[in-house]
Amino acid sequence: MQSHKGMRPQDIAILLKIIALGKQEWKNKDLAIDLHISPSEISESLSRSQFAGLVNPSKKKVFVLALEEFLVYGLKYIFPAKSGTLVKGMPTAHAAPVLSGHFQSNEIYVWPDIYSSERGMMVEPLYPGAVAAAKKDAVFYNLLALCDVFRLGKVREIKKARQVFQDIFNNQQ
Repeated sequence: MQSHKGMRPQDIAILLKIIALGKQEWKNKDLAIDLHISPSEISESLSRSQFAGLVNPSKKKVFVLALEEFLVYGLKYIFPAKSGTLVKGMPTAHAAPVLSGHFQSNEIYVWPDIYSSERGMMVEPLYPGAVAAAKKDAVFYNLLALCDVFRLGKVREIKKARQVFQDIFNNQQ
């Protein structure tokens, strides 16, 4: 019997990248390059996600409703986030472009990145390669930023992030 050692933060990023790719064909090595994760970790991650019921047996299709439920209700407990010090970085959560027009806030959350011009409260990204991967794929960036709303947000922000997540998924089909 296969064992499950628990989800890892990069597992979420891999599933989000598959959603961001939509109908585009991909291979594990493509995900590895795009996400700055080793090919063996992609394979292991997809096995964990399949065991958890988040992807189909072929490991090519994400069960979006199951993932959405996990993100909305479990992400903040499994991979919690806290804001830190003021740093330069890439906007995330409600400060990211995908949600910034919906909320007025003095709090700006950012992933640390010395090459970004925005200043805000530091939030550790889900996994180390998140900033580099997000810079190359706007849809993936939006999905990752929404995850930070699920990790940090208030009820109203989470509700809006869930709606936007559903809209992005529907547009990627």
